[in-house]
Amino acid sequence: MPQETIAALSEKLDRLIDAVSRLAPPQAPKTDLTAVDCFVWQADPGYLEPIARVNRVDIGLIRGVDRVRDILFDNTERFASGFAANNVLLWGARGMGKSSLVKAVHAAINAAGKPGGPLKLIEIHREDIDTLPKLMAMLKAAPYRFILFCDDLSFDHDDTSYKSLKAALEGGVEGRPGNVIFYATSNRRHLLPRDMIDNERSTAINPSEAVEEKVSLSDRFGLWLGFHKCSQDDYLDMVNGYANHFGLDIDTDTLRAEALEWATTRGSRSGRVAWQFTQDLAGRLGRPLAD
Repeated sequence: MPQETIAALSEKLDRLIDAVSRLAPPQAPKTDLTAVDCFVWQADPGYLEPIARVNRVDIGLIRGVDRVRDILFDNTERFASGFAANNVLLWGARGMGKSSLVKAVHAAINAAGKPGGPLKLIEIHREDIDTLPKLMAMLKAAPYRFILFCDDLSFDHDDTSYKSLKAALEGGVEGRPGNVIFYATSNRRHLLPRDMIDNERSTAINPSEAVEEKVSLSDRFGLWLGFHKCSQDDYLDMVNGYANHFGLDIDTDTLRAEALEWATTRGSRSGRVAWQFTQDLAGRLGRPLAD
């Protein structure tokens, strides 16, 4: 075969190999669990993205939920120490610090320096819940303990991914790995819309069995921690806590009046509203909100 023909074929083969390699899915980056304490699960291609700077507040700034704060802290501390602990569902009113409390407790536990080493927090997005078994399989052999955290977890009509969550938490042959615990926040105690449950009751051959199958997901959480709308005193306590923590120089009476006016214009009182007021106040005072 002429040399020119061989060279042409070789060039075409190289181009073909290059084209095929570009069609192949990218290789998942290597996950270094020692790098940081917080990660986000990227289901596609399947790796843990390290988060160096976590969006969270100090646990001392979370007010008005003292009882559930202590319960969550104790449960997390036991888990970090290698003892038995429960999956937790934090449910209830919007803006009352459900997700903030999970992140704050995680930071407080690690700051205490438990013997088992740093506790890892991994956030999994709601739309990736069906990949939870894959993530758990990756973590079960790791020399760390993990909180898997899903914020604003709920399921809508025709969404069957809740079945994957049920099996991953307590079902299946293997069950949940001993070094993994699952925390979720939701505005719904049963994670499913009321009309979805009512529809099952009205259309199923055996209504009670259909409803039981739907609501049994929340039973996989050993702890249900309820968050309810805060009182005016709790709201003002949150505002004062933020103002003192960030050193915002403002008269006490003025702070109270402006905070109440802000809540009135928003039509609600919550930790989120208190934080938003604090951001506005700091901006007007020309102060950054940074520790």
